[in-house]
Amino acid sequence: MAKKPKADEDGAPAEGAAEGGGKKKKMLILIVAGVVLLAGGGGAGWFFFLKKPSAEQLAAAEAAKNVKKPVSFVEMKDMLVGITGGPQQERQPVIKIKVVLEAADAKVADEIKPLLPRVEDAFQVFLRELRPADLEGSAGMYRLREELLRRVNVTVSPAKVDAVLFKELLVQ
Repeated sequence: MAKKPKADEDGAPAEGAAEGGGKKKKMLILIVAGVVLLAGGGGAGWFFFLKKPSAEQLAAAEAAKNVKKPVSFVEMKDMLVGITGGPQQERQPVIKIKVVLEAADAKVADEIKPLLPRVEDAFQVFLRELRPADLEGSAGMYRLREELLRRVNVTVSPAKVDAVLFKELLVQ
């Protein structure tokens, strides 16, 4: 049921209460608000996506790309470990491994060096449980590298080793 417009004391309709007057005002406000939003969105889009960076900003970004961070390496002792063999093997298989740890900088490398005996122990315990089939193919090498990296980072925490590099890996 539609509302009747308010009337004066005389019974005549009140000023501004003419039918559709309030609806036109609301519609005009919505249109103006939409135009303002579109203009603001367009301006923001231009500013963030189409505005070209200044020469100073480009030079700073290029300089940041060309800066090479120094990397530090920590060489570990050679390890010769007897690994788990199959039941039909006459001799126990042996793995000879030489590993280098890659750290972000010399400060981190200095933090790692005193902990190398613990790292070697963690490696020995893991390597002793391997089978020759675990090291076959590139997937086996990848899994070995990832597991050694995980173990060294647990051992030297809070320092962080970025990579485990194989200098030598021999399975006999």
